Amino acid sequence: MENENVYLKPVTLKNILKFAVPTIVMTVFMSFYTMVDGLFVSNLIGTNALSAINLTAPIIQFVSAISTMLATGGSAVIMKKMGEHKSKEAQEDFTFLILVNVAAGFIMCGLGYLAMDSVFAGMNLSLDVAGYCVEYLSRYLLFTVPILLMNNFTLYMIASEKATLSLICSVTGGVLNMLLDYVLIAIFDMGISGAAIATGLGYSVTAVVGLVVFSRKNSLLHFKKPVFRFKVLVNASANGCSEMATALVTGIVTMMFNWTMLRYVGEDGVAAVTIIMYVLMFASSLYTGYSYGVAPMTSFYHGEQNHDKLKKLVAISLKVIAVISIITVAVSFILTKALVSVFAYPDNPVYDLAVTGNKICTIALFFIGFNIFASGMFTALSNGVVSAVLAFSRSFVFMLAAMLILPIFLGVNGIWLATPTAELLALLLSTGMFVKYRKRYQY
Repeated sequence: MENENVYLKPVTLKNILKFAVPTIVMTVFMSFYTMVDGLFVSNLIGTNALSAINLTAPIIQFVSAISTMLATGGSAVIMKKMGEHKSKEAQEDFTFLILVNVAAGFIMCGLGYLAMDSVFAGMNLSLDVAGYCVEYLSRYLLFTVPILLMNNFTLYMIASEKATLSLICSVTGGVLNMLLDYVLIAIFDMGISGAAIATGLGYSVTAVVGLVVFSRKNSLLHFKKPVFRFKVLVNASANGCSEMATALVTGIVTMMFNWTMLRYVGEDGVAAVTIIMYVLMFASSLYTGYSYGVAPMTSFYHGEQNHDKLKKLVAISLKVIAVISIITVAVSFILTKALVSVFAYPDNPVYDLAVTGNKICTIALFFIGFNIFASGMFTALSNGVVSAVLAFSRSFVFMLAAMLILPIFLGVNGIWLATPTAELLALLLSTGMFVKYRKRYQY
């Protein structure tokens, strides 16, 4: 097929980047306009509202966890079948998994509304911050299904050789989000509700375009009468369980960060954590985008049993990630004060907290890229168990241990050191798994 030619080309840096660069730009841009959300909220509403966005993040991550699992795991299953030349089955499974995502979206939306009041009530927040939390989340949850479809269609567009279209959707959605942030917050004075609605409408762009694109039969992947295959659902869930675990655990760790900061510093500490998470998210998006970009190639070569191409793909990828790691660390160190000042003025107590925290947390960028790639690679190889072990250990086990131990001896600096420590331990585990399974997959 014409659309499959990219998988038949030689594995070179140039060909890999053709596949991965649109995805990298897309994830970076998505991170950028998430940061812009924070920028509008902190400057037009205040740092208390910025704290509220971070405090709602765990619930949002819990709501999207199942979709993340089915999107990443399903993409691996479907592209493996495409590599095995089972195109009809792949289309049926694709449609089935999208429908499962829609059903999951409605369920998770309902659960989110049921849970939010009890979650915020247990945090001992000021009335101002608690009010912002409920207001933001209640508006955001209205867009649950479009946001989950966006998560799925983003990956499936990449797998269908439509990474550029996915990028265009992300840019369009991002620009719409930023424009609506200004219009709804600054002009219509809708406060944090306006920020939530702007974000939801921005994310919905990819969902709408995806429904149109995948309805066309000339697409490599397209909607077809679905067939319920329980095994496909199980395989997709197993392959993507690491990504679901990451989403769930990220939510738990975010809550732990917030509670620990509330204990040591107060709500200013939560605002500082939010700023640093934006910076780390922006840098990490480079690695995530690259991993998402090469995942369909990994799955295809694995299904095709083309070990030479798989080996070249992995070797080049490790070099690319090493280069990105060095660049992101240097930039983050150099621009720390400039980045923080965008969200908080130097006379704000949040400023000094965030500057110190960012300089320490930046060390983690030496390790994060390799950990993200390792987990994504095993998902693409349909080994969801190993991927889940890596993701869960990195995001929860190591992070939990670091956050429980380090602050006892180092105070607030121990909280900031938890992220680099957890990522370093995760890198050691990723290296061990990489070596252990090298002969099996011949990469």
